[in-house]
Amino acid sequence: MTTRARVFVMPKTGVLDPQGKAIGHALGTLGFEGIGEVRTGKVIELELAETDPAAAKAAAEAMARKLLANTVIESFRVEIA
Repeated sequence: MTTRARVFVMPKTGVLDPQGKAIGHALGTLGFEGIGEVRTGKVIELELAETDPAAAKAAAEAMARKLLANTVIESFRVEIA
């Protein structure tokens, strides 16, 4: 049996997000109105060979801290599905 984990990674508040700015600008040029700040991030889905949800979450958090997120400029959260 396996457990699925999702790791959501986003730039920390105050960190510039040029890709988000470009998307916001492009949406405006396409005629979309009322667009405020746009922030981009990533979602990483993991299938873990772990049946205990707490252990799976701890493992995914360790993976995020060590590799999946640059914790200097990015924050992350883990969801177990």
